[in-house]
Amino acid sequence: MTTGYNVQLEQAAEFLRSNDDFLVVSHIQPDGDAAGSTFAVAWMLHSMGKRFTLINEGRMPDKFMYMAGPFSITNYETNPLERAFERIVSVDCADFERIGKVHGVFAEGYQLLNIDHHATNDGFGHVNLVREDAAATVEVLYDLTRTLGLPFSSELSSCIYSGLLTDTGGFRYSNTSPKVLTIAAELLGYGVPGYELAERLLETMTYAQVSLLKESLKTLSFAHDKKLAWLSVTLDDLRTTEASSEDMAGLVNYARNVEGVEVGVLFKEKQPGVIKVSMRSAGAVDVARLAQSFGGGGHIRAAGCTLTGSMEEAVERIVKEVGLALA
Repeated sequence: MTTGYNVQLEQAAEFLRSNDDFLVVSHIQPDGDAAGSTFAVAWMLHSMGKRFTLINEGRMPDKFMYMAGPFSITNYETNPLERAFERIVSVDCADFERIGKVHGVFAEGYQLLNIDHHATNDGFGHVNLVREDAAATVEVLYDLTRTLGLPFSSELSSCIYSGLLTDTGGFRYSNTSPKVLTIAAELLGYGVPGYELAERLLETMTYAQVSLLKESLKTLSFAHDKKLAWLSVTLDDLRTTEASSEDMAGLVNYARNVEGVEVGVLFKEKQPGVIKVSMRSAGAVDVARLAQSFGGGGHIRAAGCTLTGSMEEAVERIVKEVGLALA
């Protein structure tokens, strides 16, 4: 670990030690790393005897709630809370916008600890703990747990393992470092049921997911000598299949995994005139830079952004920019 990162770890540890009554928030539409990080912080604060409230702009997907234990998480859309918080911990948010509407309960003069691993993180916290070469935010939380001298309970270990498992694609992506596998092996030793988590998080599909996959594959398209492939999902598709936004997890990989494809993209209609774009790269194209040019962010191989306009307009804009990046 670098000296700078060690200083960040100590600063983050001091923020947690010297404060109390935290609000813990992850990004909009949390994935496995966001969920694992949220609940990992909960277990860490619990073992420190701290008070805390977990919150997200929307609903935490059911498939991640096994990590919650006795802790509840507030859905800000249905329960915006009527109090303000002075101490905030954000996890897996590359920028302040990713927190969403939850900032509405931040008190005037609040202090925020920003814990993340995205290369595009802009250091929006009063205290920043960001390591862009970490495979997942939970890897950073593993280091913070060590710095704080906290015990690795089976519950905390399962949260960290789950985030590693999902953000490395089952330990298959290029971010699967020797450190990641060493941590995973250690966590298995603490009682983490690795095969059960893999089944739950990577293998099991709901009927709605399968139905949505069937519909989206009908839209599979290619461009730039089949180096770009994309899928699209409309609001009508979601209504027809009775699927939710969480059922779209992993869909983009069906475009990216086609032989010869360098960039896979999923276009998701969030509301009329608003299109969410998820991009995955085989490595030849830095999709984080592409996403940033549209106001988004992420990693070199996995990034996203949101565009206004019709589905056709969004596809046209992204196809053009990917073409330039491939040239």
